[in-house]
Amino acid sequence: MTVTLKDFYADWCGPCKTQDPILEDLENEWTAVEFEKINVDEEQDVANEYQVRSLPTLVVENDDGIVERFVGVTQAEDIEAALEKAGA
Repeated sequence: MTVTLKDFYADWCGPCKTQDPILEDLENEWTAVEFEKINVDEEQDVANEYQVRSLPTLVVENDDGIVERFVGVTQAEDIEAALEKAGA
């Protein structure tokens, strides 16, 4: 099963900069998970498809669809729990 974490962010977003090191650490640990950074200013169509209204927004998906959605800076433990729930 493919597990993906989509990170919706913008370069001007302060909380997104706070989220970045947390995601970088997780990306190093969770090698079976696909991490995607999506700049909402450059990919508005994708942001609209996922109904992103606030930043940062994290979406954890697997082959069955969206497993978990986080809005705002999210701690590593919460993200890891969602990745496990998704089957990573």
